[in-house]
Amino acid sequence: MFCKNCGKELPQDARFCPGCGTPVAEEPTKSYCPCCGSEMPHGATVCDKCGYQEAPSFGGDGQAESFPEQKSKLAAGLLGILLGGLGVHNFYLGFTGKGVAQILLSVFVCGSGYLWGLIEGLMILVGSIDKDAQGNPLKKDC
Repeated sequence: MFCKNCGKELPQDARFCPGCGTPVAEEPTKSYCPCCGSEMPHGATVCDKCGYQEAPSFGGDGQAESFPEQKSKLAAGLLGILLGGLGVHNFYLGFTGKGVAQILLSVFVCGSGYLWGLIEGLMILVGSIDKDAQGNPLKKDC
């Protein structure tokens, strides 16, 4: 028999897991993110702190459950810094309108869209911008 919380093998007469202290008879109430180690509610599939997402599990019909695709925080930030005037990072994150606005600003106002892109790229990397256009958290590249 194995602990449902940490996976450690349990002695036959154990009432608590020797590895994590979880009661054997009860369903665990907490789990921990394998990426950053922060506490996650039991059953959660996405870490609120770093954006890590578990691989899809399969339902009773054999079909994978649908999880939203997470965009990379590092990729979005670098796209903003390097190609921000073209709005590439906003297109990547699904903000099409902002991307078009950055292109137009860069063309018609002497490249000032590049400054906007640089600032947004930095904001993505430091975590001020942490969601894509669908509200999904950006994936921290561990």
